Amino acid sequence: MQFAPDIPRWRQVAEVLRKRIEDGTYPPRSRVPSVIQITAEFGIAGATAQKVLQGLRREGLTYTEPGLGSFVAHQPAAPSEQPSAH
Repeated sequence: MQFAPDIPRWRQVAEVLRKRIEDGTYPPRSRVPSVIQITAEFGIAGATAQKVLQGLRREGLTYTEPGLGSFVAHQPAAPSEQPSAH
């Protein structure tokens, strides 16, 4: 992956994983890559990979099960798919 010099690497990697969640590569309740897997795939430090997972968790896209790893949170329906309040 070519990193843009003006954007923190953790944000760029988080964007890649966010897109994978949104496109269904990682469906709801499936495991997302671990810190070790992220460091290997993207060539970043472990602390940077940890920031990636923390960022996704803060956004509500993932949750962590202690001792098991991080998983994709349930995805709400897109605004166009939600029932009308009328």
